[in-house]
Amino acid sequence: MFEVHQAVNPEYERDGYLRVAGAFSSAEIAQLNTLLSAYYSAWIETNEEAFRLGAINAAYLTAPDILSPSQRETLFQFLGSRALMAQVNAVFDSAPCFMNTQLFFDPADPAQANYWHRDPQYHLDECQQRAALTGPEVVHFRIATKHESGIELVPGSHRRWDTPQQWSVRMGLAGRQPADDLPGSKRIALEPGDLLIFSANMLHRGLYGGQRLALDVLFCDPDPSLLEFLSRHCLPGPEAIAKMDMPSAFLNTLALMADNHN
Repeated sequence: MFEVHQAVNPEYERDGYLRVAGAFSSAEIAQLNTLLSAYYSAWIETNEEAFRLGAINAAYLTAPDILSPSQRETLFQFLGSRALMAQVNAVFDSAPCFMNTQLFFDPADPAQANYWHRDPQYHLDECQQRAALTGPEVVHFRIATKHESGIELVPGSHRRWDTPQQWSVRMGLAGRQPADDLPGSKRIALEPGDLLIFSANMLHRGLYGGQRLALDVLFCDPDPSLLEFLSRHCLPGPEAIAKMDMPSAFLNTLALMADNHN
């Protein structure tokens, strides 16, 4: 059985994003920054070519291949903390499921251009992308560990399709480039401890600079179609779950996996 609740933040539902200033304490951010810095250094060592070729993020931080057991436990405790889960429960109407973690950093080349996108464009065709606007939701919860330029996004685009200009920009058509400016967009800078919640469906782009080191935690609706994006070795075991303040999102994920397997 899923843990179910009913609580959708109206501002998030309208705009597709929500900035929560000072969502996490300085102590929580200091601990998280130490952990993320260690992960980033280790990731660069083993992914030097990918970084040189333009990588701007790493995924699956909770996998056991980079973090030590104690670091992994610390990260799981943060992911299952009341501070984070209270925000997660405010934007899902029922049973949010843990999906993934990503670490965002600056590219190796300071001149590298950013790009407008909707997350689903990398695995869905145009028709499927349109359908995704009313389908199961995937939501980013971005935690900043230092001052950064943050994200630029188009408010409300999580529920409406691209204008012709938006489509040509993010697809790089008709002489336009994915880094071109879009009218009606909004830039949201972040300070250490801030949380930015935004829909994976919405038009957005990262803003580079300032040696950003931001943790994105992805949660989703309990829908089996999203299981393909879940890496099983990134999930906590019973001991880690027992140490979380609010493990509901992980329990929902495990229940979803079990139901789908059966």
